[in-house]
Amino acid sequence: MTNQKQKKKKKNYVPSRLNLLFFAVFLLFSALILRLGFVQIVFGEDFRKEVDRTENVTVNTLVPRGKIYDRNQKVVVDNTPLNAITYTRMQSTTPKEQLEVAKKLAEIITMDTNKIQERDEKDYWILTRPEEAAELITDKDRKKVADGEIEESELYDLQLKRITKEQLAEITEEEKEVLAIFREFNKGYALTPQIVKNQDVTAKEFAMVSEMLADLPGVDITTDFIRSYAYGSTLDSVFGKVSTSESGIPSEKVDEFLARGYSRNDRIGTSQLESQYENVLQGQKARVRNVTDTGGNLLHQEKVYDGQRGKDLILSIDMEFQQKVEEVLIEEMLQTRATPSAKARFLDRAFVVVMNPKTGEVLSLAGKQLIRDEEDGQLKVYDNALGAIQEAYEPGSTVKGASVLAGFQHGVIQPGSYLYDAPVYIGRGNEALKKASYTNMGSINDLTALERSSNVYMFRIAMAIAGANYQPRQPLFIPPAAYDTFRSYLAQFGLGVETGIDLPRESSGVEGTDTSIPGLLLDLSIGQYDTYTTLQLAQYVSTIANGGYRMKPQLVREIREPNNDGEGLGRLVEPFQPQVLNRVDMSDNHIKRVQDGFIRVYHGARGTASSSKMKQYKPAGKSGTAESRYIEYLPNGERRSYETLNFNLVGYAPYDDPEIAFAIMVPYASTDFNVTGGISTRIGDAVMDAYFTLKKERAKEKPEEEQTDEAEEESNNEDTEQ
Repeated sequence: MTNQKQKKKKKNYVPSRLNLLFFAVFLLFSALILRLGFVQIVFGEDFRKEVDRTENVTVNTLVPRGKIYDRNQKVVVDNTPLNAITYTRMQSTTPKEQLEVAKKLAEIITMDTNKIQERDEKDYWILTRPEEAAELITDKDRKKVADGEIEESELYDLQLKRITKEQLAEITEEEKEVLAIFREFNKGYALTPQIVKNQDVTAKEFAMVSEMLADLPGVDITTDFIRSYAYGSTLDSVFGKVSTSESGIPSEKVDEFLARGYSRNDRIGTSQLESQYENVLQGQKARVRNVTDTGGNLLHQEKVYDGQRGKDLILSIDMEFQQKVEEVLIEEMLQTRATPSAKARFLDRAFVVVMNPKTGEVLSLAGKQLIRDEEDGQLKVYDNALGAIQEAYEPGSTVKGASVLAGFQHGVIQPGSYLYDAPVYIGRGNEALKKASYTNMGSINDLTALERSSNVYMFRIAMAIAGANYQPRQPLFIPPAAYDTFRSYLAQFGLGVETGIDLPRESSGVEGTDTSIPGLLLDLSIGQYDTYTTLQLAQYVSTIANGGYRMKPQLVREIREPNNDGEGLGRLVEPFQPQVLNRVDMSDNHIKRVQDGFIRVYHGARGTASSSKMKQYKPAGKSGTAESRYIEYLPNGERRSYETLNFNLVGYAPYDDPEIAFAIMVPYASTDFNVTGGISTRIGDAVMDAYFTLKKERAKEKPEEEQTDEAEEESNNEDTEQ
C-alpha cells in the first residue's frame, strides 16, 4: 500500500514541474511580444531610418575613346595619356570644406588663373569675407524679406551686385590660385570625379599629390586621355572634334545624351567622324558604386565594372596616298597662284575625291585652302577636306556624260546620232541670246561631242527632252516641268542628291530656282546652273566607270573590338559591305557608249584632256570649265564681284578595269576666259601616278600569299556589288 502511494506522488510531481516550465516560457514569450510591440510602435520609425541609412549611387567614369586606323592599319587618331588630378565632391561637403582642400592643393600645384571670371571672384570674395559681405545687406533689405517683398535667396544677388572693383582687387594672386582650384571643384556633380588639372601636370606635382591624398579629402590622381593625330592636320576637318571635360555635352544635345546615360561633363564627339560614330568610339564607361549614409557621407566604394575603351574604326582612306594627294594640291595651287599669266589671284581652294568605283570605298578625301596671313601677308595652307562634301560649285562640262545618257534614256538621241553644232540664238533679232560651243564643230555625233566637249550638242538634247520647238532668233518656250525631268536623270548618278556618305551634314548642292528663262535649262545640261560637291562628281563618274551602279561612298570599312593586349587589331565586329544605292535606268550599251566617249577625252586627237602625261594608266574621263563669280570682301565692309572660271575634271583608270575614280574641283581658278583648265589635268595626272606608283611599290614588298589573298578579296567585293 505504501509503495502505491509513493508511485502516485511521483506521477503527480513530474507534471507540476512541466507546468511551471511551460508557464515560465509563456511569460517570457509574452514579455518578448510586448517588447517587440513596444519597439514597433514607439521606435519603429527610428529603426526604419537606421535600416535605410545607406544609399547606393553608381557613378560612371570615362574610358579612352576608340582608335582610328587607315586601311593599311596605321594608327591615325589615338589617345595620349595625361597625368590628371581629380576631385570628387561628397553630397555633404560644404563650400568651406572645399575651400580648405583647395588651399592645401594650391600649395602643391600651379593653376592657370586666366579662366577665372568676375562672377567666380565675387562668389569667392563673399565666401572668404563673410563679415564684409554681411555689411552689404542693409536693414531695409532684411525688412523686405520679413515683409515678403523679396525672397531670402535674393539677398545673395544683392551682395553680388554691390561688390565693388576695389573689393575684388583685395583678392591676391595666391588667392586666385586657390580660386582657380575651387572653381574646378564646383563644376562637377556630387560623387562624380571632376578633372581639376590635366594639362602640364609635372611629375613632381603628381607625386606630391599622391603622397598627400590622406590630407586632401576628395582629391585623387588618375590618367586622363586626349586625342592625338599621327598625321598632323591631314584630314583634321573630317575627323571632327571631341568636347573637353570642361565643356562637356553641348547644351543643344544635353537632353539627348542624358537620356542615353551620359553625364553632363562627359566628352563626346561633336562633329564629323567623331560624332557620326560616337556610339562606337565612346566605349563602355567604368562603373563605381558609392555607398553613402543619408547625410551624403561616403562609407565605401565598390567597383562594379572596369569599363572598356571604345571600339576602333578602320577607314577606307589610304593615309600615305592621302598625303601625296594633298602635296599635289598644295604644289599646284601655290605654283598657279605665282604664275602671272594664269591670272589666278582668286584661286584659294581645291578639292580631290578618289573612290574605288566598284565598292564605294573612299581612298582619298582632300581639300586645301589658302588664306593670307594678316601679319606677314604670306599665304597659309589649311586643311579643308570637309569642303569636298559640303561646298558646291558649278561643275561645267564634267556632267555632259550624264546629259548624253539622259538623251539616250529619253529617246531623243541614239548612239551615233549626229547633231549640228552651231550657235543657238534664243529671242528675236539683235536681242537674241547667243549660246554656243567654244568653236563651231559642225555635224558631230555623241562620241565627238564628249571628246571635244560640245555645248550645242547638249543644248539640243535638253531642248528635245523639254519638247521645245527651237527656231533661230525666235522665242523659245521651256515648260518648268522640263527642269524636274532633266534633273531626275542627273539624280540617278548622285548629282543634286545626297551621296549617302557616312558623315553628317553633307551638301546635296544647290538647284537653280528660276524656270522662266529658257536658256537656263540649256545651262543645266552643261553644268552651268546647278552646283554640286566634289564628292557628288566622284560618285557620278564612279557610276559610269562601273557600268551603272551608284555606290554609297564609305569612309569606315571595319569596326573592331579594342585589343587590350596592345598588339594588332581586335576582333572584327562589323565588316565593310559595298552598298548599291541604285542602278541607273539606262542600258549597258548606252553606258558603254559614254565610256567610249570618256576614253576619247583622254586619248582622242582633239580630246579636252589629251594633254595628260599619264596615258599609260589608261585614263578615261571628262574635263569641265565653268563660269563662276568670286566675291571679295573688303576691309571697309564692301563687296566686289569678279567673273572667274572653275577648272574641274572627273575620271577613272584603267578604263578596261577601273580601280580608282576621281573628281577634281578648282573653283575661281582664273579670271582669263582664254585660259584652259590645265591645273585640273595636272592634278589628275599626279593623283593617278601617286596611286599606281604606290601600288607597284607595295606589290614588291608583299609576300606572294598576301597578294593572292588581296586578289581574292577584290573578287569577292565585285561579286557582292553585282
